Parts: sequence; C-alpha cells; structure tokens
Amino acid sequence: MQLSERQESILSIVKRFEPITSDQIAAYLGLTRAALRPDLAILTMSGILDAKPRVGYFYNEKGGKTLRIAQFENLLVKDVKSVPVVVKENDSIYDAIVSMFINNDVGTLIVVSEGGKLEGVVSQKDLLKTILGKPDLDKIPVSVVMTRVPNIITVEGSDTVLTAARKMLEHEIDCIPVVKIIEEQGKERILEVMGRITKSNITRVFVEMIEGK
Repeated sequence: MQLSERQESILSIVKRFEPITSDQIAAYLGLTRAALRPDLAILTMSGILDAKPRVGYFYNEKGGKTLRIAQFENLLVKDVKSVPVVVKENDSIYDAIVSMFINNDVGTLIVVSEGGKLEGVVSQKDLLKTILGKPDLDKIPVSVVMTRVPNIITVEGSDTVLTAARKMLEHEIDCIPVVKIIEEQGKERILEVMGRITKSNITRVFVEMIEGK
C-alpha cells in the first residue's frame, strides 16, 4: 500500500498529537473535515489508525508495521545501493587482496574495464583459493580468478530490493552488481556498473523500516 502525501501528513499528525479528532487534524492541514474523510477512512480500514468515538484517532503500531513491510516490498534497488568497490582485470591479486581486506573490508570486488563496464566479480573465496601455494601474488592478474560476464548475477536500479534478496538466496551470494544496460546485441549485453547491493544493505534498510526510522 502506497500512502498519498496527504495521508502521510495525517499519519505524522496523529503520531505526534494522539488522541486527536478529525476536526483537529483538519485544522492542522487547513482543510475541512469532509475533505479528510476519505483519507481517514482508508487509514482506518487498513489498520494503520484506530478510532474511538468522542476520543479521536490513534496510531496502530501493528498496522504501521504491516504498512512498512508493504513499503519494503516496493522499495527499489536504486534507493539503497552503495558505491561499488572496483578493480581492473589487469590489477594484481595482491592489489585485490589489499583492496578487499584492508582498504575497504568488503566481500566482493567488481571488475570493470574503461567506462565502468562490467567484466567480472571476485569474491573472498576466489582470492583465498589463489593465495594457497602461490607466493608471487603481485604477478598474477585478477582476470585469472574472476567470474566473467555473462556468468554473473546482476540487478538494475529499477528492480525491487526484494528481487535482489531472492537472487542472493537462490544463488548463495552476498553481493550483486547494480548495472545499466548500455548496449544489447542479441544475447550479448554490455553493462555499466552503477553500484552494488549487499546482504548488509538489505538487512539494514529492512530493520530501519520495521523500526520506523
């Protein structure tokens, strides 16, 4: 359920001044009670507000949580994505390790070419496998261990966060590149990296929405 701007204003007023009558809400908004009646009816029927005769309107925390869950289902990747941590495929494994574990403390590096075009991804597991028995890490390029396009799970900014979460669970990954299609030729797509979305991004926004922050 998506609230209108007026319904959001009503909800804010009720939270602040509850219990509050429809006349008082109308006065705060500079409107008539009749003008507010449809909005109050929607908020009450949806369980977000409770109403008591001769007392007024109250905020229903349970109904509010239901609303926030519905809002989470409609939340878009572009609204929660974070800055991608990138490397080039000619960068060394040593540089990738420093970037991942020391400089940025991330679980996945996104490999890009000129113009930010997606070439691949490198996970912690990829790098840890390479470390074993190979001392010359500064001479081995990232391209040796990365997973290449098109064998990469991606999302676009217009996808929902719920879609991204489902892909993470299905493919057992912690990070997905957020991309924009800049060219498409048959089955081949050239993708520009616009960000990344991680399990941490999703968990943080879900908790904040449920807690009403």
